[in-house]
Amino acid sequence: MKKSDLKNQVSAAIQACLDKKAEELSILEMEKGSGAFTDYFVLCSGTNPRQIQAIADEVEMRLKSADLRPTHVEGYNQAEWVLIDYVDFVVHVFSEKARKFYDLERLWKTARRLEPSDLKAAPRKRKLEVARGGARASAGKKRRKKKTA
Repeated sequence: MKKSDLKNQVSAAIQACLDKKAEELSILEMEKGSGAFTDYFVLCSGTNPRQIQAIADEVEMRLKSADLRPTHVEGYNQAEWVLIDYVDFVVHVFSEKARKFYDLERLWKTARRLEPSDLKAAPRKRKLEVARGGARASAGKKRRKKKTA
């Protein structure tokens, strides 16, 4: 999978969390040598079991529309800590109490913390050839004007 595709999927999951008013959103980019089994963790909290389930449902629905289904979901019925595993990234939706107790940010403190804007694809730069071609074309027009004058 291309890195840009993965970032778009993680961004979709983040937006789904935000749309359901998730709190304390945190994104961790896992280091390659850390023993992590995934590339990203998306962590957030809900204030009650119904909201926690709504956040999890929205993440699944949003990514399902992009033809991506989780390989595993845990904790949905208890709604204390819902884990949604997409292999390349994992979404964790916590109750406030469970979030403080498990403290994954401390456990994975070597992971790089990201902002949602860090996952947006950088704008593509024009290829050098295109820029050169454009310069040549305008230079050719100037030469033609001189000849006709």
